[in-house]
Amino acid sequence: MSINSGSSSTLSWTTTGAGSIAIAPGAITSTPASGSVSVSPSATTTYTLSASNSAGVTTATVTVIVTSLMPGGPLALMTTSCPGGTQGAAYSGCALAASGGTPPYTFSVAATANNPPLPEGMALDAASGEVSAATIGGQGSYGTVLVVTDAAHAQASRQITFAVTGNNGFLAAIFPASSIFHHRVDAASTSLPVDASPAAAIDSAYLSATIKPFFGNASNAPFPNGIPAIEVPASQADVAVSTTLYQSYFTSGPIPAYAPVEGTSASSGDRHVLVYRQGGGSNSPALYEMWQGIYEGGPWTDSSNALWPDASSNALTAQGNGTSDAAGLPVAPLLVNADEVIGSGSASAPAGVVMHPVRFTLNHMLNYWVWPATETAGVGSCATAGVTIPTQNQISQSVPPTSCTMSGPAGEIYRLKASVATPACAATSPQAAIIITGFRNYGIILADNGMSGGLIGTPDVRWNDADLSCLTSLTLADFEAVNVSGLIVSNDSGQTSH
Repeated sequence: MSINSGSSSTLSWTTTGAGSIAIAPGAITSTPASGSVSVSPSATTTYTLSASNSAGVTTATVTVIVTSLMPGGPLALMTTSCPGGTQGAAYSGCALAASGGTPPYTFSVAATANNPPLPEGMALDAASGEVSAATIGGQGSYGTVLVVTDAAHAQASRQITFAVTGNNGFLAAIFPASSIFHHRVDAASTSLPVDASPAAAIDSAYLSATIKPFFGNASNAPFPNGIPAIEVPASQADVAVSTTLYQSYFTSGPIPAYAPVEGTSASSGDRHVLVYRQGGGSNSPALYEMWQGIYEGGPWTDSSNALWPDASSNALTAQGNGTSDAAGLPVAPLLVNADEVIGSGSASAPAGVVMHPVRFTLNHMLNYWVWPATETAGVGSCATAGVTIPTQNQISQSVPPTSCTMSGPAGEIYRLKASVATPACAATSPQAAIIITGFRNYGIILADNGMSGGLIGTPDVRWNDADLSCLTSLTLADFEAVNVSGLIVSNDSGQTSH
């Protein structure tokens, strides 16, 4: 039998007619005819059992082989860091190295509820320890725990951060320039009035909530923080997609195995998967979105999905239909992302601009929606002249209800009030300063239930988490609802009239 150094083994025996029993080495004696004893030799040892009676002595032997865990010193994973990468590009590679223990080594990833897997698209060769990727899908910071196991089954591990720069410039091109998703709402340049509907203002219970950036670099370590998105070519092959819970707009789509998942596949949360397919050939540009998407060896599954088959048009989801969020809105073009904030500048000296409303959440939305939303999942009710309007319906900003028990409908856009001063911290927080300017000009749009003031963006190693914390200087009381009803061309279209 064989054991590792420091471990124990059990010796068992059964005899017939023996008067006494002894086991050596160890001076172990026993009178029972059968029994067992635990031994912990420090080196390979041969044990001899002697059973005797008046007729003589009978012996039996067994050798316990002790394998050292440290012929070359303690087993260790020597690699302490790996290069970063860029989403959509090949990975330069990282060769893991180990020492000590008993070669050969086997390498693996300890992906658990507490640790993320490698960035999507990356793979680890178990024999060589080489981390590689033909195309990196993930984005943000992944604090992955890598494990080396030797021939004696000893293990050593180390957490290594894989820092992936996002590649999200394409988000600004989703939907036409005439879309409400690209329209300014500041009073100075648009003259759009405050929405005075009793349904419109953010409910008073949430006004003290601060803006909270639910995106960043290492602010959710060891997991990436934010909702990722990826662009694929027009030729990207369709694969099967199975929906298990709510609505399904597609049963196959151009979703590569390396498409990033919000929170990674180790997450038990929303796991949004957002894929924008370029236009080309016979394909229109299209946006595919999944909620609770997961790919574990294939095929893809989700709990619900949504599709905008021609993202060069202004067509909205049909009224009354949900998407991958509660408001029936697209997720991808409403995420604040590092590419638009940095623009032609750098992470430390950004020179970009946010030219769309940014999606945000409230603990509870009102149980109605306004254009351009198409659905809701909320609470409360509204009435006109004392008659309750059936809930989970669209309400009008131009002909609003007369009373509501709750406020904050899905799809409502809120702009930072002109009277609210830019926080002083913005002077030394250039990324936050650009986002705050976006709040003034394009606003934030209520998209889902969640933590009040939760502002949603993409994960990216270029985000400066300390800089983004300046956003928490603003509260929801600093925003006002905007009446955009004068921009509507068609209830089923996101096109604006001017």
